[in-house]
Amino acid sequence: MDTRPIGVFDSGLGGLTAVRVLRRILPEENLVYFGDTARVPYGGRSRETLLKYARQDLRFLRSFELKAVLIACGTVSTTSLDVLQGENNLPIVGVVEPTCRRCLAVTKSRRVGMIATLASVRSGAYEAALRRLDPSVEVFCQPCPLFVPLVENGRFRPGDVVIETVAREYLTPLLEWGADTLILGCTHYPLLEEVIASVCGPGVALVSAGEESAFELKRLLTAQGLRAPSEKRGKAEFYVSDRAEDFEGVASLFLQEDIHHMARRIDIDQY
Repeated sequence: MDTRPIGVFDSGLGGLTAVRVLRRILPEENLVYFGDTARVPYGGRSRETLLKYARQDLRFLRSFELKAVLIACGTVSTTSLDVLQGENNLPIVGVVEPTCRRCLAVTKSRRVGMIATLASVRSGAYEAALRRLDPSVEVFCQPCPLFVPLVENGRFRPGDVVIETVAREYLTPLLEWGADTLILGCTHYPLLEEVIASVCGPGVALVSAGEESAFELKRLLTAQGLRAPSEKRGKAEFYVSDRAEDFEGVASLFLQEDIHHMARRIDIDQY
């Protein structure tokens, strides 16, 4: 039994998709979440800048006595995961491998679409992982650079003409190509799941990176004997690098629990 917290970080709100699942499947665990809201979005940054940011994010989280880390950021997972795992002596889970395994279990046509940030698409990490697991799979990757800033500004609800127009523009080429499964390769994108599902229709299965990585972390903690005792419900702490009030409003909506006055702002440049 291990009561130390799990650290989770992302460029902003998106990692809350993983937090929501963790709170459901590991209710006894304590969580420390950091959203780098002052520097969101990460998707258009260089690999060098992303690694710098990820190291700072992780150094902040490691100021707590963590037992594991979930990188709830597709961009960091695709560009920096191996370096961070090599530099840190604790379990670190990214979003790519578990998501690809789930995707291959779902697809029937072996034609898989993947939407993500520009940096994630450029990295080729999802394509490489899918083809390593199944060389016969066909992959169509589509960068969606406007999705993260729109989500961060609360523009993710069905009926919002801006997000619906952008979604149709991004997703139409994937649908015309014939994808039967779509990887939501950025943890912000499940906030858009209703909009994306409406554009894609019932013939396309959606696979969420945030959800699959949370299940992967549960398997890892169980295998290594790092689970917390199940008698008590764990607590969650939230930290951001910009205004806490802006984060708390949308975060409360998405987590379906009131976290007003719970988030704290920190100076990430100190780490």
